[in-house]
Amino acid sequence: MLKAEGLKKSYGTLQVLKGIDLQVNKGEIVAIVGASGAGKSTLLHLLGTLDKPDSGQLLMNNENVFVKNAADLARFRNNAIGFVFQFHNLLPEFSALENVMMPGFIGGKAEPDLKKRANELLKILGLSQRAEHKPSEMSGGEQQRTAVARALINAPSIILADEPSGNLDSKTALELHQLFFKLRKELDQTFIIVTHNAELAGMADRKIELADGLVKL
Repeated sequence: MLKAEGLKKSYGTLQVLKGIDLQVNKGEIVAIVGASGAGKSTLLHLLGTLDKPDSGQLLMNNENVFVKNAADLARFRNNAIGFVFQFHNLLPEFSALENVMMPGFIGGKAEPDLKKRANELLKILGLSQRAEHKPSEMSGGEQQRTAVARALINAPSIILADEPSGNLDSKTALELHQLFFKLRKELDQTFIIVTHNAELAGMADRKIELADGLVKL
């Protein structure tokens, strides 16, 4: 489903990634681990097409994504990839429902269909009673679950999560981790998760450890 071959990335004279090869299959939950500075977030940005590698290629559903022009790549990213970050990045002036719908609006989808799907996702995530609440009226865990629903709204091929529980207490973090497995079971969703959380990494189907810009064998 996703295959990275020889990804390299430098910033100035600092070589962060030195040739990353990895493959993720549909329905897998894969954890990317490693010490700070190992290149985890840089790799996630490349896998999410938020940045381009200096060399190497990324295939998603057998499509070489980095040959696309900027506009086509942005459309591809919006439709095929969902993102969950450590800080939920919800828009404070909008309700949970409106935040969840936002990537669909960007993708030009019809509002009635979007609203129906957003409400379905909020129900799956136990947030039906929070649909009209703004982020400031929700707990940290509720905000992060709203961010997960937003990541799912366009039915992406894969969800990329960067320290998704890093800003949550241990109980709420465990609930979020369990939610990922529920979504895999119910929606056949694929996840790549960068985490320092040993418990979450241990729950994943596979762990990929980065060290000094390479996959540690």
